[in-house]
Amino acid sequence: MSSKRWLQRNQVAVYAVFVLLAVAVGLGRPDSVPFLERLIDPVLALLLYVTFLEIPFVRLRRAFRNGRFVAAALGLNFLVVPVVVWGLTRFLPQRPVVLVGVFMVLLTPCIDYVITFTELAGGDAEQITATTPALMLVQLLLLPAFLWLFMGEEVAEVIEPGPFVEAFLVIIALPLTLAWLTELWAERSSKGAVWQETMGWLPVPMMGATLFVVIASQLPRVRNSIDQIASVVPVYVVFLLIMPVLGRLAAEGLRMDVGESRALVFTSVTRNSLVVLPLALALPAGYELAPAVVVTQTLVELVGMVVLTRAVPAWLVPVRSSSNAS
Repeated sequence: MSSKRWLQRNQVAVYAVFVLLAVAVGLGRPDSVPFLERLIDPVLALLLYVTFLEIPFVRLRRAFRNGRFVAAALGLNFLVVPVVVWGLTRFLPQRPVVLVGVFMVLLTPCIDYVITFTELAGGDAEQITATTPALMLVQLLLLPAFLWLFMGEEVAEVIEPGPFVEAFLVIIALPLTLAWLTELWAERSSKGAVWQETMGWLPVPMMGATLFVVIASQLPRVRNSIDQIASVVPVYVVFLLIMPVLGRLAAEGLRMDVGESRALVFTSVTRNSLVVLPLALALPAGYELAPAVVVTQTLVELVGMVVLTRAVPAWLVPVRSSSNAS
């Protein structure tokens, strides 16, 4: 097994090391918060660039034509997930500062490391990537509406669209464009091919670096409110249990093949925590806990991915289910 593959297989252990380092820095050097916060956006942008480079954009035309998968992904994420999330949040303390973080992260489907986890589970990673622009655009449009629906006009009005649009352009669109241009360069130049190969080592370290700067910068702000943050963990765990099953049922009903089915499961369960974080950080005074609530979902989800990358191909969507797909 190559070192790159080893990193992918053991990525959660690598992330755990970065998280422990972040806790040490966050508690030991709280004066580093302003510097670390300035690193969040550039580190996120680099993370997404190297993540997008993992997918061959030159072969995405087939995936874009798969309207059935795109419709299923949109339906699960923006019709089914909101109902599930609303039900789960009935068990949380009805405090806006906690609820806004939970809603922001659970109502926004992942568009970055879902690609890697889908690939590790033998799913159709190209299809996930092709669906990414639609998922990002729809969550951009619907998140304020969902917050207004679930929390009322007062909370919805504090969500400024500017930071989210900026996050989309700088953290999503720019890395996506650069990744596509890099792949074109790699097709035409040996130097480009070497560059792309070198970048292929970075997704796991960059994810670790992202967790480090986020946790180390936010921990000093919320160290006295850990009990409130911990209250959201059961909701995140139950979400991880419910959505893979619903994704599998939807794929079965649509008679998807194995690769598509696994991809649909992962897009239904993974959330956009690190990309929605700049929006959480832009909330006004009184919402300081929201970013920590968002990051907590990342930590729970990463542990869940260790299980799902094994459980989905072995049990939830095994190879034999392809005989039932058309």
